[in-house]
Amino acid sequence: MLRTPGREKVLRYALMLLVLALTVGPFLWQLSTSLKDTTEDIYTSPPRFLPQHPTVHNYAEVADTIPVWDYALNSLKVATAAVLTNLVGAAMAGYALARLRFRGRRAAGLAFVLALLVPVESIVIAQLTLVRDLHLNDTLVAVVLPGSVSALNVLLMRNAFAALPYEIEEAAVIDGANAWQRFTRIALPSVRGTLAVVAIFAFMGAWDDFLWPLIVLSDQHRFTLTVGLNYLHGTFTQNPRLVAAGTVIAVAPLVVMFACLQRYFFRGVGEGAVKG
Repeated sequence: MLRTPGREKVLRYALMLLVLALTVGPFLWQLSTSLKDTTEDIYTSPPRFLPQHPTVHNYAEVADTIPVWDYALNSLKVATAAVLTNLVGAAMAGYALARLRFRGRRAAGLAFVLALLVPVESIVIAQLTLVRDLHLNDTLVAVVLPGSVSALNVLLMRNAFAALPYEIEEAAVIDGANAWQRFTRIALPSVRGTLAVVAIFAFMGAWDDFLWPLIVLSDQHRFTLTVGLNYLHGTFTQNPRLVAAGTVIAVAPLVVMFACLQRYFFRGVGEGAVKG
């Protein structure tokens, strides 16, 4: 068994720490800023990471300034709906592309690949026109609709189902199982890791989306959290503590969701083996 030289191991850990600092560092700095009192200077040189007198007053002030919890509830509704529609739609479409034989299957798969190449900004006008024609403008349904089934999630599910051994399904066919039974009883339980990946991607995409909700929503009572926090930026540009508190409120649900699903997430899109 080959051992990694000590110098190479130190270099690897140093690179890992650097990547960790670049990715997690900004969030920790925002968290620190959100806990600093108004009497504490946040522009000291050198910067002071730990607050001298930690306080949660900034979070209470954010809630007093804008209805942040109502906005968070709207975002939760949108994100939950996006997760459900993506899990159902992407799983069914992915299974059809991977396991069923029908005319135009390759063209359908190519269409999903090409959909990834289309910038969202280039089709936003068409989406807005469609929403207005359906009389769904200024509703949370309109926010969910464009991302209800993501092309990326369909391809992830297609790859996961394609990796499953055909022998299992052939045995189910001999036992008289139809396509729906093979899908629900054999295929789906075998790709739980990929389902977790799809759920995380769908939740993050819906929760973090700013442009589309900003375009389609005009009633402040229906604003999502990202749109609502934009008012916080514009009103309190001289108080970054409130902006930092709002940022932490927006990011916290993503951290919690990933912590709950990480054991499935790291099983990844290469999943497909069936345990006998």
